[in-house]
Amino acid sequence: MEGKLIICAAPSGSGKTTIVKYLRANKDLDLVFSVSATTRAPRPGEEDGKDYFFITDEAFRAHIAAGDFVEYQEVYQGSLYGTLKSQVDKQLAEGQNIIFDVDVKGAVNIKKLYGKRALSIFIQPPSIEELRRRLEGRGTDTQEVIENRLQKAQEELDYADQFDEVIINDNLQVAQVEAESLVEDFLDE
Repeated sequence: MEGKLIICAAPSGSGKTTIVKYLRANKDLDLVFSVSATTRAPRPGEEDGKDYFFITDEAFRAHIAAGDFVEYQEVYQGSLYGTLKSQVDKQLAEGQNIIFDVDVKGAVNIKKLYGKRALSIFIQPPSIEELRRRLEGRGTDTQEVIENRLQKAQEELDYADQFDEVIINDNLQVAQVEAESLVEDFLDE
């Protein structure tokens, strides 16, 4: 039996990665992480091949030219992200259920490619003001980067209606349980 895809996307700071980690920790769901390739530098604690495949801009563009990605985007200027098609197809053929932690446009592309084999979930912040508070609270980005992320978030919110499900993350524990229920139902279909 072939696997299924769970696609989680959200504006930066919406809690997407925290929710994905929560879902992955549920052993009953048996979800395998889709490791994306990126040209950005690793953040503290991130490991190559586990969190991302950290590759050069030149290598990334060679993969684009070869058509190797199921999705890719320049999320922020100079930061390319993408998911290798060969890895996804191999995992699906092995019966693995893959969870994606990708940007909004990439999520829409994957959903179009895999259709009913994929469940797309949009994690929405309760407000832009709350999103600003979360991004500033991380302490990992400059004010300029935060402003860029907030501007991008405004644009990304317009994509919510292209997702199968939308979860408003105004309470992390509630959002996690809601996501878990959606994924359980989808995998049981």
